[in-house]
Amino acid sequence: MGSWSLMQNEKRVAVVTGATSGIGRWIALGLARAGFHVVLICRDAARGEVARNWIAQAVPLASTEIVVADLSSLSATTSAARQIAARHPRLALLINNAGVFRARRARTAEGREMVVAVNLLAPFVLMRELEPALKAGAPSRIVTIGSSTSDKARVDPANLELDRGWNLVRAYSSSKLAVMMVTFETARRLAGTGVVANVVHPGAVATSLVRSPGIIGLAWRLMAPWLRSEEQGADTPLHVALAEDLADQTGQYFKDRRAVAPNRRALDAGLVARVWEATERLVGG
Repeated sequence: MGSWSLMQNEKRVAVVTGATSGIGRWIALGLARAGFHVVLICRDAARGEVARNWIAQAVPLASTEIVVADLSSLSATTSAARQIAARHPRLALLINNAGVFRARRARTAEGREMVVAVNLLAPFVLMRELEPALKAGAPSRIVTIGSSTSDKARVDPANLELDRGWNLVRAYSSSKLAVMMVTFETARRLAGTGVVANVVHPGAVATSLVRSPGIIGLAWRLMAPWLRSEEQGADTPLHVALAEDLADQTGQYFKDRRAVAPNRRALDAGLVARVWEATERLVGG
């Protein structure tokens, strides 16, 4: 029996994206404290090692590993998911935390709009590729980090990448509404399998998510003293990932540890189906 199999017999396995900074780092720490083997999906190996060492200082017996992947790349995300599934055929948790907020429209090396690629397509690919391992590890959970910006957002399945009408607020909010929709649809499709999937708004958190120069970045930095800390922002995602009384709750939207009503568009079955189909087309089937 290989070393990965031995480790998996001892600990349940959790996968966290965006785990080198912000709330992702605190989520990873909380899962390590809860006894999970934590897989950190990181864009940069050096930053991943810093995060691993930071967790180890707080939890000396923490069990962690790094998988390097640029989540703006569909091929890299798919490869990372398959690598994880091969090492860990039974998963307990997938935390879709990584996200971007950009002041200017940009395309990835594969030609996808950057905000949609990271905020929607990467979580979709991870949920799809890791579904068999999550089923095998059931009871298991998917937690997608959403945003209250989705609460009044609109999404056009025919224009997910906003080739028409792009602006930074619309790009971010519509991507968060779309990822909520595909997470809810995943929850519906996985009903009865022992895998639950929920969306969490962590609150307004003083993280490095907004790296924009100029007035936008300045405004974010000035607001920071009144925002939640990164540790506070990790509280509700960890609660939804770990609370025993939420083990059978699925297709829900959480704020401050409580399920709340989402944007009504996220409950429109026809619109959700069209967003799912459009997302499938963007990831290539």
